[in-house]
Amino acid sequence: MRPGDLLGAGRMVPGMEGVMPQLKVNGAELYYEVCGGGPPVLLIMGFTGDAGHFETLAGALASEFTVISYDRRGNGRSPRPPGWAATRPEEQADDAAALLAALGLSPAAVFGTSAGANFALCLLIRHPETVSGAVLHETALVKLFDDPGARGAVSELVQEAMGTGGTPAALEALWRYVAGDRNWERLQPALRARMQSSAETFFGVELGSYEGFLPDDKTLSAIAVPVMVLVSEEGHAVYAQAAGRLAHRLGVEVTRTPGTHTAYHDHPHELAQTIRPFLRRCAASGGDHGTAPSGLAKEP
Repeated sequence: MRPGDLLGAGRMVPGMEGVMPQLKVNGAELYYEVCGGGPPVLLIMGFTGDAGHFETLAGALASEFTVISYDRRGNGRSPRPPGWAATRPEEQADDAAALLAALGLSPAAVFGTSAGANFALCLLIRHPETVSGAVLHETALVKLFDDPGARGAVSELVQEAMGTGGTPAALEALWRYVAGDRNWERLQPALRARMQSSAETFFGVELGSYEGFLPDDKTLSAIAVPVMVLVSEEGHAVYAQAAGRLAHRLGVEVTRTPGTHTAYHDHPHELAQTIRPFLRRCAASGGDHGTAPSGLAKEP
């Protein structure tokens, strides 16, 4: 099968509305969606790992870019691999790289949000040939928080919900905390149902797997493609703390966009407008991985 055939399978085409496009890569079956046309942009979701969160953002970018989104392994419409009980950012990065390769859409600019930004950063380091640039939105680099252990109140909230309603209730409680009540209530029912049905993946496999991820300064300084470090204006302070420290290590400035931690839901068009010029820049660079002085190849 040619890459073009795979690409076509990911589009919404007449008569195929009931078909779920999936590819088996890196030992996992991944549900994916492709829309638009132009330079490729891969969207990586963090908590809950479902491509449905990006529906409006992908549509806003599709007039200029080929937008790829996917349900990360064990989330949403991507089944949990048999015997899969642990993961690491490296595995998540390998999944993303393998998906792009199978679709024939690399190098691509990558947008990752929350834990997805951790995975995008890992992808950038682990598979540099796959990435033309990266937007790291509200990175969950816990080691860069003022107090990496200051999550006790959140843990208590989640544990209380877990005790009364199991993992689906715990997932709802955590989403309401990070995104706000309104952003939970405005979720499409099908997306909310998928999130809750996959809750065990987050609490049983992913939680604790990405919080310790933090590349050293030497590794970060070797990145030679554009990087945007992005925070939401209404996001929690810990994400701004991590963004500021990461940006300093990368030699770039922090960019801000309207909205909450889930700006792709509450301000998707503003988010698209914020990152569009950067994505154009990535496309123009064509994934040039030549050596450049620190900071000069990244977002000014």
